Amino acid sequence: MSHAYDSQRIEKKWQQYWEENKSFKVAEDPSKEKYYLLEMFPYPSGRIHMGHVRNYTIGDVVARYKNMQGLNVMHPMGWDSFGMPAENAAIQSNTHPAKWTYSNIDMMKSQLKRLGFSYDWDREFATSDVAYYKWEQQLFLKMYEMGLAYRKKSYVNWCETCQTVLANEQVENGLCWRCNDEVTQKELNQWFFRITKYADELLESLDSLTGWPERVVAMQRNWIGKSFGTEIDFRIQGKDETIRVFTTRPDTLYGATFMSLAPENPFAVSLSQGTAQEKDVKAFIDRVLKEDKTVRSSEDLEKEGVFTGAYCVNPVTGYRMPVYVANFVLMEYGTGAVMAVPAHDQRDFEFAEKYGLEVKVVIQPEGETLDASKMTEAYVEEGLLVNSDIFNGQKNTDIKNRITEYLTEKNLGEKAVNFRLKDWGISRQRYWGNPIPFIYCDSCGMIPVPEKDLPVLLPEKISLKVLGRSPLAECDDFVNTVCPKCEKPSKRETDTMDTFVESSWYFLRYACPDTDNAPLDKDKVKYWMPVDQYIGGIEHAVLHLLYARFFTKVLRDIGLVSVDEPFKNLLTQGMVCMETYKCETCGWKYPEEVNKGKCLECGKNVQLGRIEKMSKSIKNVVDPEKLIAKYGADTARLFCLFAAPPEKDLEWSDQGVEGSFRFIQRVWRIITDNLDVIEKAADADWARLKDRGVSDLRRKLHLTIQKVGEDIEKRFHFNTAISAVMELVNQLYQFDMRKNEDNFRAAAFKEAVQALALLLSPMAPHMCEELWQMLGNKESIARASWPIFDPDAVTTEEVEIVVQVNGKLRGKINSGVKTPKDEIEKTALACEQVKPWIEGKEIKKVIVVPGKLVSIVVK
Repeated sequence: MSHAYDSQRIEKKWQQYWEENKSFKVAEDPSKEKYYLLEMFPYPSGRIHMGHVRNYTIGDVVARYKNMQGLNVMHPMGWDSFGMPAENAAIQSNTHPAKWTYSNIDMMKSQLKRLGFSYDWDREFATSDVAYYKWEQQLFLKMYEMGLAYRKKSYVNWCETCQTVLANEQVENGLCWRCNDEVTQKELNQWFFRITKYADELLESLDSLTGWPERVVAMQRNWIGKSFGTEIDFRIQGKDETIRVFTTRPDTLYGATFMSLAPENPFAVSLSQGTAQEKDVKAFIDRVLKEDKTVRSSEDLEKEGVFTGAYCVNPVTGYRMPVYVANFVLMEYGTGAVMAVPAHDQRDFEFAEKYGLEVKVVIQPEGETLDASKMTEAYVEEGLLVNSDIFNGQKNTDIKNRITEYLTEKNLGEKAVNFRLKDWGISRQRYWGNPIPFIYCDSCGMIPVPEKDLPVLLPEKISLKVLGRSPLAECDDFVNTVCPKCEKPSKRETDTMDTFVESSWYFLRYACPDTDNAPLDKDKVKYWMPVDQYIGGIEHAVLHLLYARFFTKVLRDIGLVSVDEPFKNLLTQGMVCMETYKCETCGWKYPEEVNKGKCLECGKNVQLGRIEKMSKSIKNVVDPEKLIAKYGADTARLFCLFAAPPEKDLEWSDQGVEGSFRFIQRVWRIITDNLDVIEKAADADWARLKDRGVSDLRRKLHLTIQKVGEDIEKRFHFNTAISAVMELVNQLYQFDMRKNEDNFRAAAFKEAVQALALLLSPMAPHMCEELWQMLGNKESIARASWPIFDPDAVTTEEVEIVVQVNGKLRGKINSGVKTPKDEIEKTALACEQVKPWIEGKEIKKVIVVPGKLVSIVVK
């Protein structure tokens, strides 16, 4: 038997076995408890990276563990395959996005199989498959019928580099989430999903997500952003129109002295038209719309604005308020118009100071008198109302509701609820996406494609080098069609759906990927949903997870699903990080391009940078294929699990990989080097074995079983679980199973190594499958049962007994408190420390004091 673990041969052997035997294929079984384990599916970029390896290894451990516990585990995999990267790559390489995408899928699938993940590949699909996206088109039409899908003209986030629209959630610090280039505002006709209709439910049902990280729940709660306040109408002077504002501070209404509009607010343009301010207003709007919205809302932003030339009237004071367009007002909050109260809001105060606008005090601190002309900052604390007509003298925090009631009575305003959440813009001006199934007829207007004519297929022949509009708009064969009502020549919608639509319901389709007469099989979905454990990155806390929750509720209302929430438990794993290397001449360098601090290309010194998330752009990456080729998949898996708890960032360490490799070899040797003893070992009566010198090993074994189970089940602390297994292996190396003629020690050793293989199999499945087979088991270890913790084995029922020879201390033994005297005597006489003092001598007497002493008298 070879003493070295041959990872390449053994891993390929078992991967082939799993595939040929469909070891992880699963079907609905009402007699068994189901467990749906899912990692967020990948975009098929062409190569997996260490982030993938870590994410999917975490999920695979849980899936295998639950399988061994006897649960009916579904663990599927597929591909989030529509999107801009494929289209951009196709342009660069002069190929078709479909060819690029499916070639990448083949590559990544082979890489995932090489890591030994326990996927049910029969459930695999890509979101760019017609068999998937045709049902999404049907769901779109259902949502249109329900009033949840609509089209309107709107300012949108526009990425010039990607030539497409972005949802608010896809803009990060003013930059495109994909290419990191500047995002500007552009007015286009767009399709939206009315996610705001579900805002209350999305917010309230967060309380039921007890298996989610508090951080993610807080992020969603903040993004939905429910606030209670008052909507107030301000009449525009000289016009039969009003500007409606939302405020949480109706108590300051009497101090409103000017109006601030968001640059995106339609009034910003219309109020200045035909005035001397029109040119300045347009220039200001154009400039501000290019700025980062996050920066625009920050407290330290320099407040800027421009007068529109128009005035509105304060509804309770009659004051003539100038209307400004201001850079700090966002259309996403409230109505995109803010009543400015400079005496009691710092932003408004700074703005008023800059443009010489009136400051009017309406809240005085008790015992003080504020003078507006001498104020250096806004007063934002509590106080008593002044200059507020009938409300004077009352505490401002107590009078808000009364002022709102007063406005309602006068038809000047009303109580209102506002959400930060806005409707989801899903139109994208790209080819490689799901076509929106609508037709535009000059006679009949906007017409949904009849369900019998679905799917609307993407054309195979297409020119992708189209700027400023969808490439589909230039494809006559796609655009030109006939109206389903009047049969006159008509045009198709040329926008495609945001790819987040595909990822908002894919987890449901996994339950029934072969269903060909409906989007979902209700019975199968009812069996499998909700997902019991979902695993993915924290970066999806607001984007994907919010949309998936919305879609689940919509499909529930359509009647396709019966759950309110899609994901019962959520784990957000940390990033894989590594130090960076940069040559002053050659730039960023891969780790293998540096030797002893020198650039291998030019020989100059390389600067060791900080530890950052692995990224191809700064070359601090490790190729999983090279790692597997050198050490094997089990080593790669073990390192990802052992280096850090899953929710924490993992710092790459070559030494850590080497350590994991050495541990794999130690486990391999402790079993293969002792197969001769193990094969001869018989099963034994463990109640008797407690007192035959094996209780320490059995105690350690069952403490390890308990520890590993709890660490996987309750905490996902795989690192501490592996550490416990390492301690068990150390004890096995110290245990001599060959010295006992009655085979009790060999039996205890056999029990321990059998359990060792089982405990480690979710983490290092290839090696453990091979060892399991060597240990004489016929069935795959993936089908074996998880070892059962025996509490009796860890109960401390032993005491330490000193052994004396002719009155002198010569050794110590452990013995059970109920062990008979003759057994204690045998153990004492067999003690290795005692043997040198009694060998070759006549034993005259042995005195046993149970629990205390064995005294041997020799001559």
